[in-house]
Amino acid sequence: MTKTQDFTAVFKDFLGAFPVDTKAMEDAFKNQAALNEKLSGVALSAAEQSAEISNKWAKETLSRLSDISKAKTEPADYAKAMTDFASANAEVAAENLAAFAEVAKKVQMETVELLLAAGKTIQEDAANVVKKATDDVTAATKKATTAAK
Repeated sequence: MTKTQDFTAVFKDFLGAFPVDTKAMEDAFKNQAALNEKLSGVALSAAEQSAEISNKWAKETLSRLSDISKAKTEPADYAKAMTDFASANAEVAAENLAAFAEVAKKVQMETVELLLAAGKTIQEDAANVVKKATDDVTAATKKATTAAK
């Protein structure tokens, strides 16, 4: 009977000749964490600005409501107060919606800038990793070829 060759040692030596670069994974993780931190900063800043706009809007509305709730001497004064309130509210709503739109536009621009910068960094890192891996594999192949002779 013929004995089959044990390739375990061969594969172990072969795979051991190819170094694994864990630094690339660490760098990728750090880059991802930094990007997430920047994106979170953009989101939190937008949330803060939106909360300020909402707070200001609510205070203005409550202030105008206190004017409406005051007793009037003439019934027509109630209608005028309601009309004034509705008119002022429509104007303030337009201003605040424009402010919200500015916040959204700023968030969109900052996010796109961050993602473009991250994409460029990732592309450069990937090119470097591929080049290093190619160099390592070439060196390991030459070493394995030389050792096999």
